[in-house]
Amino acid sequence: MERLKVVSLFCGCGGMDLGLTGGFSYLGNYYGRSIFDIVFAVDNDPYCTKIYNRNFEHGCQVKDVKDLHIDALPELDVLIGGFPCQSFSISAQNPPRLGYKDDRGMLFFEMVKILKNKQPRFFIAENVKGLLSANGGKAFPMILEQFRGAGYHVTYKLLNAADYGVPQKRERVIIMGFRNIDDFSAFSFPEKLSYTIPLRNVVDADADKNSKWFFSDKAVAGMMLVRDKMNKGRAQNLDEPCNTISSHLAKVSLNSTDPVLMVDGRYRRFTPREAARIQSFPDDFDLDDVSDIRKYRAIGNAVPPVLMWQIANSFQSSVFGKGIDNHAMADICPSFKIKKNKETVQLSLFNMG
Repeated sequence: MERLKVVSLFCGCGGMDLGLTGGFSYLGNYYGRSIFDIVFAVDNDPYCTKIYNRNFEHGCQVKDVKDLHIDALPELDVLIGGFPCQSFSISAQNPPRLGYKDDRGMLFFEMVKILKNKQPRFFIAENVKGLLSANGGKAFPMILEQFRGAGYHVTYKLLNAADYGVPQKRERVIIMGFRNIDDFSAFSFPEKLSYTIPLRNVVDADADKNSKWFFSDKAVAGMMLVRDKMNKGRAQNLDEPCNTISSHLAKVSLNSTDPVLMVDGRYRRFTPREAARIQSFPDDFDLDDVSDIRKYRAIGNAVPPVLMWQIANSFQSSVFGKGIDNHAMADICPSFKIKKNKETVQLSLFNMG
């Protein structure tokens, strides 16, 4: 089977890239190596790229996408990236046009510019659910039209990571672009799994013994005064996937809407490693080169690797006729619980297919 060369924009710490390429283990499953190879990666955050370069042999450049010399990019089959969406605006013209409020909004157009210039066979774009409703729902159709204008047949779907083997309720828009109509017609998004993974599978009991992760009595007292009317202090149900985590975990407080844990009547925050597990990063994904604040920001902004792997697997299977090999690995985790058909059951990895 042919291998596909990938250029990754806005790569962050590498969640999308890890999931696309595969070759990692998570919660007892081995997510096999795909047909995708990253040949170039770029992000403008030096802390994210520091984490990235600790974990990927090919490395990535610290650079603003606007400063790339497109002609100097390597040959590619696939362009991937999660472009910022906060800054789109609709210009009051006839017909109306997609514009931007500040420099972040320009980055989408840089992605389109590369597509027009390099004409890779495919592209994959990822974004938050809010992209669908941006600017009163007017921005997203124009974004799709920009992609189509670059020469691509485009499809998209809103996916919840909890439906695909990630212990987190995280909804993201996945946009797929195909230069060839046959590829477009063959592609299908992944089917939902028959189970969800509960949060308890990824929490660290040792963290319960460390006071640094617990909120102070003063913080708890302040939250209790407003909890009923402000829906704060969102302690998570360990038997369900976690609510969405974000980069806000770097400064999470009990007066925020970020998820927290309740341990023996006390509130505590997630550790950076727990946050990484909630995002489906493997435990051997190295975070040690940056501060805890930078870890939270990098992990909270990432694409869950297991979600991206499921997309890559469906892509490879539907377009190229052969999915990615994966299997349970008993030597990684002896047993764990999954929530299946609304019931939590204990499974031994020796019996998993």
